[in-house]
Amino acid sequence: MFSPGEVKAWEILEKIEPSIVCRNALAEYDEKENHYIIRSLNSDVFISPGKRNIKSYSTEGKNLIKRYGYFFVHSCLWYLINSKNIPLTEKLIRPSDIKDGASFFRGSHLLPLSRLAEKYGEHKDAFLNDSKKFGATLQNFGDVSVRLFPMPRIPVTIILWLKDEEFPARADLLFDSSCEFHLPVEILWSIAMFSILILL
Repeated sequence: MFSPGEVKAWEILEKIEPSIVCRNALAEYDEKENHYIIRSLNSDVFISPGKRNIKSYSTEGKNLIKRYGYFFVHSCLWYLINSKNIPLTEKLIRPSDIKDGASFFRGSHLLPLSRLAEKYGEHKDAFLNDSKKFGATLQNFGDVSVRLFPMPRIPVTIILWLKDEEFPARADLLFDSSCEFHLPVEILWSIAMFSILILL
């Protein structure tokens, strides 16, 4: 059963010319199978507007759709609908810096970064090994940091400060500032959520 928001997204996506979607979202379109293909966290994901179906053949991709579908499915659809053909700025911003982010990324919408810090705060190598399964590339922030691509035009950078004698472990998530041109804050929150949850 689809939620009203998901039904609306499928209806909108069906009406957009595939060449426009592919250009804007850095997606591919298989005319024979009538589905889009995007790369998410190192897995190919197949989105079929006609069948209203999203699937993947990799273990990680299947897990992403099955376990985190609440966040992932809406993110996929609205990403394909709303993406723009613009480059990354390479300027990193906190979720709170996004328009309406200061009020949205809090309370019941607080990202589970404390759980991430607790899991990996004394295990740098495990953090790197686990994140590499999802196509992470090493960055130069904090004690260790990686960049992931949950959506082709929406990278997230996760920064980890390891636990020491003075301070507890801490984790942060940053977006490329171009994210605001692509998606509303609630979809960016969903993307941030499943990008963290896959590592927990």
